[in-house]
Amino acid sequence: MGNNNLTKKDILKIVKEKDVKFIRFWFADITGQMKGFAITKEELEHALEEGMGFDGSSIKGFARIDESDMIAMPDPSTFTLLPYRPKEKAVAGMLCDILNPDGTPYQGDSRYIFKKVLAEAKKKEYDFYIGPELEFFIFKDEKSTQILDEGGYFDITTLDAGNEVRREIILTLEEMGVQVEYSHHEVAPSQHEIDLRYIEALSMADVVMLYRMVVKEIAQKHGLYATFMPKPIFGQNGSGMHTHQSLFKGDRNTFFNSKDKYYLSPEGKAYIAGILKHAREITLICNQWVNSYKRLVPGYEAPVYLCWARRNRSALVRVPMYKPGKEKATRIEFRSPDPACNPYLAFACMLAAGLKGIEEKYPLAEPLERDVYHLSPEEMKDLGVECLPGSLIEAIEISENSKLLKDTLGDHIFSNFILGKKMEWDEYRKRVHEYEINTYLPVL
Repeated sequence: MGNNNLTKKDILKIVKEKDVKFIRFWFADITGQMKGFAITKEELEHALEEGMGFDGSSIKGFARIDESDMIAMPDPSTFTLLPYRPKEKAVAGMLCDILNPDGTPYQGDSRYIFKKVLAEAKKKEYDFYIGPELEFFIFKDEKSTQILDEGGYFDITTLDAGNEVRREIILTLEEMGVQVEYSHHEVAPSQHEIDLRYIEALSMADVVMLYRMVVKEIAQKHGLYATFMPKPIFGQNGSGMHTHQSLFKGDRNTFFNSKDKYYLSPEGKAYIAGILKHAREITLICNQWVNSYKRLVPGYEAPVYLCWARRNRSALVRVPMYKPGKEKATRIEFRSPDPACNPYLAFACMLAAGLKGIEEKYPLAEPLERDVYHLSPEEMKDLGVECLPGSLIEAIEISENSKLLKDTLGDHIFSNFILGKKMEWDEYRKRVHEYEINTYLPVL
């Protein structure tokens, strides 16, 4: 899927040949949760031309009830068969753009927001490529965090009880046209990682949406529950989405410079500087849940300090070491996002921050090749190293004043996203949590 160059005529032919009965139309709500509905093949030809109308007032971050009519317009390049559904009366799906009734793009559609930022990059002749590493847990059910194994990083066989599920996920993704780079058991018990081979960024955002859906549906098929919750188990590593990214002009990787001691071009350095300068502002988008900030604490491999390095994995941005002959692989790795974000909005904000760095020629400090977790507050102050927000409310307060974020997201998503997150924080802070019962009830 993604950039498959299928025409509407091709899709109708495949549907007929493969005995497809149902076609799912998918799209993301403002938080990146997959929404959708199914149509029958009899409706498909009309739907490909005109889209399908639906009520947007019940979709998070979409329209008010008095302006609720929306059109889901399928993108033929995202057409895919679902291999885990029955072959007889098969099921296919497509991701959609959301339109207003007059056919104009809907400002609350996060896929459209990302397209706009990509169009700005294209004006500067940049193509944006992304390769994310999504981590997730597999538990016995959705009601608890009962683990399947005591495995650790790269463990195999009996210590990796999710191996068969992971194998089936990979085979399913590959049948759907998604290229998987590698997979393994992660650091925490019952935690897994499947890395995707880098591709053009809009296609990758689409793939991330499908990846999360496939992981959950294959786990469910095995009677298990997969979650992308950032920090489900106290005292264990959380799940991140380290995001490798680069800018190309044609076949040339603009981040690479053979004469620089770090093999980074001025554009590459300015892009990193842009990410670092605006990281606090975009954290609300890349780490959008109350639970996200249980992961963003020192000591569990989640980076919280605003610095960059080549080998130091406690840094927020890492530049993997250059290998001769691998100029096209020069990239940066942004390590703070988690896999429960909205990929369209998260990738849009990363790109906007990086482009701002290039446009304004932000200077880049020297890399910090030290374990930042062990720096004293005085050392951090001397080095000028700041921290990411430590809670959802802190992230909200920083984002509210971000011109970059408002310009990137547009008024509709900017205001609706922040309003939704304030409601989430308010709901969280009013609740009495297990920690408070265990800590205070016995002594107060």
